[in-house]
Amino acid sequence: MKKRYILPVILGLMASTSCKKFLDEPALGYYSNEDLFANDATARTAINAAYIPLTFSDAAANPLWVLGDVATDDVVIGGNAGEQADYTSVDLYNILPANAAVQALWARYYDGIGRCNIVTDGLAAENTGTSAEVRKLLLGEAKFLRAYYYFNLTNFYGNIPLRLNVTTQQNAAMPASTQAQVYTQIEKDLTEAAAALPEKWTATNDAGRATKGAALSLLAKASLFQKKYTEAVNYANQVEALGYALTDNFMDNFNASAKNNNEVIFSVWHIRNAQPLQGNSLNYWFAPRDLNGAGVFYPTQNLVDNFEANDPRLDMTIARTGKPYYDSEFKPAWSTTGYLSKKHIQPLSEVPTTTKNDGALNYEAIRLADILLVKAEALNEQNQSSAALVPLNKVRERARKNYSGTAPAGLLANITITNQAQLRTLIQRERRSELALEFQRFFDVMRYGQGYAEAALKPSAPNFNYTTNRFFPIPQNERNTNPAIN
Repeated sequence: MKKRYILPVILGLMASTSCKKFLDEPALGYYSNEDLFANDATARTAINAAYIPLTFSDAAANPLWVLGDVATDDVVIGGNAGEQADYTSVDLYNILPANAAVQALWARYYDGIGRCNIVTDGLAAENTGTSAEVRKLLLGEAKFLRAYYYFNLTNFYGNIPLRLNVTTQQNAAMPASTQAQVYTQIEKDLTEAAAALPEKWTATNDAGRATKGAALSLLAKASLFQKKYTEAVNYANQVEALGYALTDNFMDNFNASAKNNNEVIFSVWHIRNAQPLQGNSLNYWFAPRDLNGAGVFYPTQNLVDNFEANDPRLDMTIARTGKPYYDSEFKPAWSTTGYLSKKHIQPLSEVPTTTKNDGALNYEAIRLADILLVKAEALNEQNQSSAALVPLNKVRERARKNYSGTAPAGLLANITITNQAQLRTLIQRERRSELALEFQRFFDVMRYGQGYAEAALKPSAPNFNYTTNRFFPIPQNERNTNPAIN
């Protein structure tokens, strides 16, 4: 009996104003397994579908920003009392399995995994419909994406079901695998993806696809998170050897006109003025209400205080009194903390108030600065603290160069401390400043350990308990439909 897959319509994401399209393929309807993978063209539509859950076209359906930052000391939820009740519950660690954000991210990322599994099942070795080269590339993309989804899921939820085939009635009930087992599969998928994927995609309409560098970078992060420090350094070195470079301008990473810069390793693509909507709606959620945004994502004083004196990244990351909010005057009343995010926001000249939910900014899921700090941390943990200073100071040097005018003496001076414990604290601080409001803080807070996490979170969330809140609860929807999970 033929398997039948139902995949959503894919209209493609615009890669530029030249009318060429990213992931540009015909629409999908109902396909049997044999039909979907009968030739190269239809097979490509299947992998295109696997990218869609990454997007923020509906940022409520992809609450990575809630679990990644609102659940930390970097951000609080704003808005009127009771308006975003479930997001506020995450902020305060009153988190139940039925929490909307907890359920939404789980459902979205497992949807992504399911789409990847359609590709890996459909392109099994006996498949003869697709050419060998296309089959290799599509499998590489599917395995990278599956690994990326699982990396996020296991770091948010801990032990989770490891689904590696299309879900059927027979295999729907599945117990959770240990985090170690999930990481083993992540490493396997990424190793195979790195071997299959190109260093670069040459066609304009392939912008945004996974690359060898993306797979190696995620391997570096997965290794670091597992305290496999030698492997983390090795993978980071391989990434650097591919020719990525820090942008001269830090803000190029959050500028729609510069989103093809050399620091980007893997980004989630968005475009404006598409039908159906393919823009980035984070622009709406993070913008103030006076400018027709939702105004619910407020950076904290604690985050502001993490930046060193005169660090130019502060005003490139966070809007505050006395500083311009792009092409608008910042008003303190816009935020209960006195601050707004400038990352993931575009000026009114680019996205007017009438279309705030249709931004063109990409989400940079992995960039070189992140990997340099992975390398610095891993080297320091191996007692190679002098070597760790090199990648660490590269990041600081780029930030220092972004100061406008004559820089104060000693601004973001190169770090020379080689005491392991002291340097560990400095690397943690640098990582927080460099990657602030990029939805990675939860992972770092938790992996640094109980002492760090409780010191960071308990002042604003007294309910936080590291033992019970190290991971988010398995969502109620999963508990209801998967009896093997309980």
